[in-house]
Amino acid sequence: MEVHFPPEVEAKLALSAARQGRNPDQLVRDAVSRYFEEETRFVATVKRGEEALRRGEYLTHEQGGERLQRFLQR
Repeated sequence: MEVHFPPEVEAKLALSAARQGRNPDQLVRDAVSRYFEEETRFVATVKRGEEALRRGEYLTHEQGGERLQRFLQR
């Protein structure tokens, strides 16, 4: 697979890779891999939230605000 970037993105990629002492190709592969790992975690978290909501396990807006205020007052 080939991916083409606009010149300004390619320049940023080359600079970032050089600063890290890495190959730009490897930097892109690692970034894409991390993206899919994070996407997988995000989707799983949303599903857990939806399941909790179906079970009736949720906070109202007011309850959430109260918890946040107690947390911030510590």
